[in-house]
Amino acid sequence: MKLYSLSVLYKGDAKVVLLKAAHDVSSFSFFQRSSVQEFMTFTSQLIVERSSKGTRASVKEQDYLCHVYVRNDSLAGVVIADNEYPSRVAFTLLEKVLDEFSKQVDRIDWPVGSPATINYTALEGHLSRYQNPREADPMTKVQAELDETKIILHNTMESLLERGEKLDDLVSKSEVLGTQSKAFYKTARKQNSCCAIM
Repeated sequence: MKLYSLSVLYKGDAKVVLLKAAHDVSSFSFFQRSSVQEFMTFTSQLIVERSSKGTRASVKEQDYLCHVYVRNDSLAGVVIADNEYPSRVAFTLLEKVLDEFSKQVDRIDWPVGSPATINYTALEGHLSRYQNPREADPMTKVQAELDETKIILHNTMESLLERGEKLDDLVSKSEVLGTQSKAFYKTARKQNSCCAIM
């Protein structure tokens, strides 16, 4: 899972203006980085231009997903990530960044702003922190822990089933268990056999 780009844009009537952007192109070769960064900026502007105000969307292109959120006040955000990155986390990030941006940067500056003139420095930090969605997003972290617990539980049940087969042998050979206990075990085993996993 990887985030490549996080951009804040303004959707004007005539054109889309890039206000601020952060990129992580470290996974690309050194000579491709500037071209990849320019293409991400171009793609972000194009997606915002083609999206309606008040919408959220995810656009797939090969192994990448571009998540866009255009607010009703024309402020927009775009996250470019690989297709494994959770969409819910990407939209949570966009909402957080756009809310923060709108509080720190005057609305008057949005239509005429540029990355050089807009004073908003939090994008790099957000891009870095959200690289691992489990750490950045509490819900994803809880979901990962639940998935891990299910795997452990599943493994435990399998090991119990394997051990259960050996338990039959032990019960029949046992000298400590009385005849009544052995009969109870066999009856319980027969009644629970309808739930056996095949």
